[in-house]
Amino acid sequence: MKRLGVLLAGPAMALAAEPQAQAVAPMAGGGIGGQLVQLLLGLLLVIGLIFLLAWVMRRVQQISPRGGQVIKVLASQALGPRDRLVLVQVGGEQILLGLSPGRITALHVMNEPVHLPDGEPASAEFAQRLMELLGKDQKDKS
Repeated sequence: MKRLGVLLAGPAMALAAEPQAQAVAPMAGGGIGGQLVQLLLGLLLVIGLIFLLAWVMRRVQQISPRGGQVIKVLASQALGPRDRLVLVQVGGEQILLGLSPGRITALHVMNEPVHLPDGEPASAEFAQRLMELLGKDQKDKS
């Protein structure tokens, strides 16, 4: 009888092991292709998240009160590759600042505010000279 039980148990164990082998087979069949798709989807998700966070940061920065800025940069002039002069307005006072790497120095506080031109048009003489030069370049190329 024991022998019969062993004979019956043998095929039953073989049948029980068969579904496990079938369950593992589809994963192994996906192999490199499945991993590549999963990698690309993950990469797209991360890139999309970066763009979403950048958009949210821009929106949050724009929420600040409009026109309520206390400090405004009026003008900037480069003195060298790393040094600049900056004219800032703080409230009703204008201050000339010297900027260098690791240092900001207040150079002068203006007694009277500096009025900056709103972008003066180029003089007629300059515009005429520019057109002459452009005309010569076009003739030389033909």
